[in-house]
Formats: sequence, structure tokens, C-alpha cells
Amino acid sequence: MQKIGVLTGGGDCPGINPVLRALAMSAFNKKYRVIGIRDGWSGLIDKDLMELKEEDVSAIISRGGTILGTSRTNPYKQEGAVDKCKKNFKSLGIECLVAIGGEDTLGVATKLYKEGLNIVGVPKTIDNDLSATDYTFGFDTSINIVTEAIDRLHTTSESHHRIMIVEIMGRHAGWIALYAGIAGGADVILIPEIPIDLKEVVNTLKAKRKKGKKYGIVAVAEGAMLKDKSAVIQEENLDSFGHVRLGGIGSILGKKIEEMTGYETRVTVLGHLQRGGAPSASDRVLGTRFGVAAFKLVEKNRYGRMVSLSGNEVIDVPLEKAVGKLKTVDPKLYAIQKTFEL
Repeated sequence: MQKIGVLTGGGDCPGINPVLRALAMSAFNKKYRVIGIRDGWSGLIDKDLMELKEEDVSAIISRGGTILGTSRTNPYKQEGAVDKCKKNFKSLGIECLVAIGGEDTLGVATKLYKEGLNIVGVPKTIDNDLSATDYTFGFDTSINIVTEAIDRLHTTSESHHRIMIVEIMGRHAGWIALYAGIAGGADVILIPEIPIDLKEVVNTLKAKRKKGKKYGIVAVAEGAMLKDKSAVIQEENLDSFGHVRLGGIGSILGKKIEEMTGYETRVTVLGHLQRGGAPSASDRVLGTRFGVAAFKLVEKNRYGRMVSLSGNEVIDVPLEKAVGKLKTVDPKLYAIQKTFEL
């Protein structure tokens, strides 16, 4: 009986379990065995495995996170880890490894594929910043969570005549902040792609106050930067992919806005709430479509490919195309929000 492996790497994300369910059920229907690799690439390095059965996956479509666990492990940063990955891949006797992840996880997958391993990719990130796919699962759930948070902040902000700063995930791309900010009716939206003009932000809030709106909502992505400043970080230590931990731009903005306007200002950092909990219906469907499409690639021996959403069609693209560069916010789309900053 043929076997395939599957792992989930990087940050957890609503919609992973629907992918696992669809992939595994598709495989079972074709008499394949499915070997789950725990905790991302570290599981392949350490050969930490669990064979998936139908009872393990049949009811997980509504569960957030990942039943396989995850980690931000980069085998290319550990001595001997790449060789262990190759050795364990061979000893498992699997036809192909399905890697579910974002830029970092799929970056490793691309390298390993070029070094001879049969790999298929599935794009996963709440940030929606992977190239070669219109949307990633997890994004819809995330923007709904953030939109609800902004909706709730409107009422308390209005009651106290305060400015509310909402710090939102988004290291290099502002998709979550932009979509949720528009959906939640934020007065100002600030994203990593465009340096923050503090005077413009203050003028916008003052202008709205003069028109009778005695409160305001500012949605800011964690990776947004003030002009001539670097990103605000929580700590200097880098993870295995060279990333620092961002966070704190909301507090800096809050202090400056209060100083420059005299308006009482409060800050809310949503943090990991944005990727926790059950996936939305949309992400359950997209995850399912991706899982089925990934197995079809395995069946057809189409390795080195990633499933992708193009319009409403699920297609496949070269893995290296997906990780060549990040997909950032189109300035024309951001300009929609500027219409409301009057």
C-alpha cells in the first residue's frame, strides 16, 4: 500500500485541520496510508510520527489549530538536520510529502524538492502574503475576528470619546489590517507597505472631531513603521528563519497621538486571538478544496508544485514561484480607505 507524509509548519492557522481531513480522506479512498509528521520540520528531523486513521480526521473540520502540532523549525539552520530529513523521508517509504505552511515552511520545502525529495505544497497563512495564490485559508477567519473586535471597540470608544488604537498582525504585509479596518469602519488604517505620516494621522482625527465625531479607531499592522524609523520589536532574538518578534507600534502611536491631539487614547493588542478558534465556513471550504487538490497532485506525481486559488479555480503552480517574494498590499486597494480619511 502506498504512503504519503504530511506536516504543518510555522504559525498555527484556522483551516489546517480541514486540509488534513480532505487530504487524508482522499488518500484513504485510494487505499493510501497517511503518515502525519508532528511539529513541522522538527518531526521529520526527529522522526516523530503518527499514522492518521479515518477516525482521527473525520470530525476535525471545525477545529482550529492543527492536530499534528507545529513549529518554526528550519533544518537548514541546524547542523546535520537536512541529511536527517532526507534519510527519514527515505526510511519512511513515502511517495510524497505534503507540506502545509507559509513562506518559511514552503521555502524549506522548495529547497528539499530541489535536492531530490518529492514534495507538494499547500499555502497557509492568516497574513495572505504568499505569492501565486489569490487567497490563503486562515485569512478569512482572521479578518472576521479582527472586524468583530473593531466593532466592539466602536461602542466603548464612542461612549468615552476616546481614540482606540488596534494593533493587528502583519509583519511585512497589511492585508489583515486593511480588510478588517475597512470592514470595521476604522478611521485610519496603517500598514507596513506605507510609512506612517503621524501628522496626517493626527490631522485626520482632528478633522473628524471637528465634524462632530468625538471618537476614533486607528487600525495598525504590527509591522507598520513611522517615517525614518525601523520596525518596533519586542525582542532582538531571531527565530530560525531570521525573524524578530514584532509588537509595540500601537503603544508608540497611542502616546504620540494623545500628546499631539490631547484626546484620551487607549491601545488594544489583539495578538494570537487573530489566529485562534474555529475556522470560518469560507476557510473550511477553501481548506477542503486545497486538501483534495494536493492529493490529486500526489496521484499524478506532480511534485514541486503548490495548490493555489486563482479567481474561483484551484490550480497548481511551481513551489518556487510561491516563495519568490511576498505578496504585499496593492496601493490602489489601499487608496480605497483614503476615501474615508476626510
